Amino acid sequence: MKEGDTPGLTARPPLIYLGSVLVGSALQWLHPVALVPAAWEAPLGAPLVVAAIGVFLLAVRTFQRAGTPIQRVRPTTRIVQTGPYRFSRNPIYLAFTSLHLGVAVWVNSAWLLATLLVTLVLMSYGVIVREERYLERKFGDEYRRYKAAVRPWL
Repeated sequence: MKEGDTPGLTARPPLIYLGSVLVGSALQWLHPVALVPAAWEAPLGAPLVVAAIGVFLLAVRTFQRAGTPIQRVRPTTRIVQTGPYRFSRNPIYLAFTSLHLGVAVWVNSAWLLATLLVTLVLMSYGVIVREERYLERKFGDEYRRYKAAVRPWL
């Protein structure tokens, strides 16, 4: 592995989302604020959670088939452009976001939605920007073409 052959993230994305859920849960426990009418909790939240799990599993399987590591502490070996990566440059982050949103709706917590919004800013400017700079440095025009063709989220 070449020195510096990673995006150099200061925090792992799953931990950012987990921290956000924990903070939102604590705030909800201290001062509950409803997000949706009670009758909408499960009908809206459950499908988001199920979809998130499906997208996550598909994205992980696609990375594994391509033979490139998922963890950003290891060097990326190729640009994956198949499976969910045809529609989103960040389907795993999209899955984490959908999971967080689904849980927020399912447990009816406006605080979880608020912490998700903060998380999206952190992910966009603290994680994705670094990852994209790394991928442009490593893969050059191949990544720039992919980036021009596929949206970061959806």
